[in-house]
Amino acid sequence: MSVQADALPDDPGLLKAMLIAERMESERLRQIVREFQRHRFGRRAESLAEDQLQLALEDAEQEAAAGQADTEQKNRAERQLRAARRRTNRGALPAELPRIETVVDVASTVCPCCAGTLHRIGEDVSERLDVVPAQFRVLVVRRPKYACRACAEAVVQAPAPARLIEGGLPTEATVAHVLVSKFADHLPLYRQAQIYARQGIALDRSTLADWVGRAAFLLRPVHERLLDRLKASPRLFADETTAPVLDPGRGRTKTGQLFAYARDDRPWGGSDPPGVAYVYAADRKAERPIAHLAGFTGILQVDGYGGYKVLARRNDVQLAFCWSHVRRKFYELAAPGPAPIASEALTRIAELYRIEAEIRGRSAEQRRQVRQERSRPLVEALEPWLRDKLQLISQKTKLAEAIRYALSRWTGLSLFLDDGRIEIDNNIVERTIRPLALTRKNALFAGSDNGAEHWATIASLVETCKLNGVEPFRYLADVIARIVEGHPQSRLDELLPWAYRATVDLKAVA
Repeated sequence: MSVQADALPDDPGLLKAMLIAERMESERLRQIVREFQRHRFGRRAESLAEDQLQLALEDAEQEAAAGQADTEQKNRAERQLRAARRRTNRGALPAELPRIETVVDVASTVCPCCAGTLHRIGEDVSERLDVVPAQFRVLVVRRPKYACRACAEAVVQAPAPARLIEGGLPTEATVAHVLVSKFADHLPLYRQAQIYARQGIALDRSTLADWVGRAAFLLRPVHERLLDRLKASPRLFADETTAPVLDPGRGRTKTGQLFAYARDDRPWGGSDPPGVAYVYAADRKAERPIAHLAGFTGILQVDGYGGYKVLARRNDVQLAFCWSHVRRKFYELAAPGPAPIASEALTRIAELYRIEAEIRGRSAEQRRQVRQERSRPLVEALEPWLRDKLQLISQKTKLAEAIRYALSRWTGLSLFLDDGRIEIDNNIVERTIRPLALTRKNALFAGSDNGAEHWATIASLVETCKLNGVEPFRYLADVIARIVEGHPQSRLDELLPWAYRATVDLKAVA
């Protein structure tokens, strides 16, 4: 924590206390950094989960804050110094937030010196961030009935507004809140039920599940249209992750798959909006991606899963492979100890990534030119080097396996050199998989194949909202309401996340 010299106190004792506190905080943070490094680069058995490291960092920050509070309580000068520093560094609150003003005025405008009348010369204004916790309210809809005195059988009444759940309690906004809490904030339904109960609302978990199921059914056409729009792109990313699903017949879970198909042209300035569509499948057979990507022609960037090779043979699809997966195999060999060949491979691959970092955000043609000039010689030198090393080692080793993994995919690994629109790796779609892992961690498993399909439907819309800077709650509440009111199926493009205006950028508040 840097402090300006003129802001330091003159008291030697206070300076000493501040120095000791700084040293303790620095050592704690260095330890957390070492844990992060071990998580990122250490062996899997020794690494800690990233969320555990985040908790450790939070604890360190809390401890530092408590120490500062103790120091401020004991020393008025330190309290004033830190207060002034907070006013300087805390940032500005968004202008669009509602303001509730309170005037703290003097008790009397009589001058304490001469008893004359004081006049106003200015004011000090301070702002603090306040919050009103989520509050339930009841929307009452009254529909008067009218009858004719002359015609006893004539009764007139306005039709009831359309609802997602006829005769049910929730508004579309309430259902959207449940969806976002589950699929964006990763709160299982039973925890949401506990939160509602604290506000006196008795909602059984099964009731919330019914709302989610009905909403997912309603949103299926939007999900299907999202996938169709992505498949119309000339380039896609594909990946998959496990989806544990309850299997009542066997009394345990089975392992399904959530396939992710993503588009993101932002690294080279493409105009198509980013998006991701998840599709659930009961297994990992090659027929699954073949069915999901029916009609897609172009470049598919993937990992080493063999099912995509079958897709490429059957359809007009080129496979671009992932250098990150190649690197990972050599890293696993080099991390435990000395491994000259694996370490040399990592060094050569790292040079490719340094070039990619320099050209990220440039146009596709500029990226292609730089890759031709600088990356192609590196790739062309790496292939014979790997083949030479493969001849020198046992073919049964993990190192030989890592080299064969790279060489068997060399054409796809080299594809990015000739097309600036192709990424060097598959990390874009891997990042879209992480939210699924968080939901899976908290919910443990889906209750059925249909439940996993609902998961795929809603998560696709939520994550595509995030990619496009659209607030998921407002989006889902509006889309559900519009579909309930009869939005035509021929205009589904209007309901896709990127068709909504992006929310105001969040401003940093210290």
